[in-house]
Amino acid sequence: MNPMMVKATRFLSLPVLSVFLLMFFVYYTTIFIFIDHWVGLQSSHGTFNASIFTLFASISIFSFFLCVFSDPGHVPLSYLPDVEATTNESAKDNAERKKCDKCFGYKPPRTHHCRVCRRCVLKMDHHCLWINNCVGYWNYKAFFVFALYATIASIHSMVIFLCCVFRQDWDSVKGSSLKIFYVMYGTMVMALTITLLTLSGWHVYLTLHNMTTIEYYEGKRAKWLAAKSGQSYRHPFNVGAYKNITLILGPNMLKWLCPTSISHLKDGVSFPTIRDNS
Repeated sequence: MNPMMVKATRFLSLPVLSVFLLMFFVYYTTIFIFIDHWVGLQSSHGTFNASIFTLFASISIFSFFLCVFSDPGHVPLSYLPDVEATTNESAKDNAERKKCDKCFGYKPPRTHHCRVCRRCVLKMDHHCLWINNCVGYWNYKAFFVFALYATIASIHSMVIFLCCVFRQDWDSVKGSSLKIFYVMYGTMVMALTITLLTLSGWHVYLTLHNMTTIEYYEGKRAKWLAAKSGQSYRHPFNVGAYKNITLILGPNMLKWLCPTSISHLKDGVSFPTIRDNS
């Protein structure tokens, strides 16, 4: 299929459109209803809050589209595992075990086969229904930044909503329609904020440990098996918190939260390990 058609198909899925419409709804209600009712859009406080919220919302939407349209990372056709030319049977067996039993090609370290996308994805974190795409080596930073900015925007929206609630003169409100709207919106924005806080917090943890979601659950099993045999297990790609951050977000701190700053990423088929530092 044509690459442009593939990208269009990704966007024109119900979950992706639902997320986009939800973001648009939260943006519209926050700016044109709650800020306007709270302090007025024309006031200095209103303009300031609207500008800050628009900034966070804009970066969130931009990062979201990057997640949807970016290739998470495909295995190069020329990739071969780093096995020395030898007659050692165990080395050959190890190379064969690195083959994908579905793609029938060799899998680099941290690569997994996605049953939804029907291909192997470099440093696959998970397949996300809400972006209709895998989160992998090339779009993980965009996903991380999206989760972070969306969380900040959601918290900001909730604070504005609460300020509007406490400022509203409810005794003068006739009928129940406005009260129902406020209750429904408050429930929605609270649930959204908790969900995004959990998501961003989880991926901050993963980033600090240079770990994917798949590797986290694989690590839990590896720790259990190691404990049974009286040994200890440490995630092989955890090379220290700061180094982990720079490997994922980049060496320049000023560009950590820029979703398009990915020039530090290499080929995605090899990664530094704790053995390299020993």
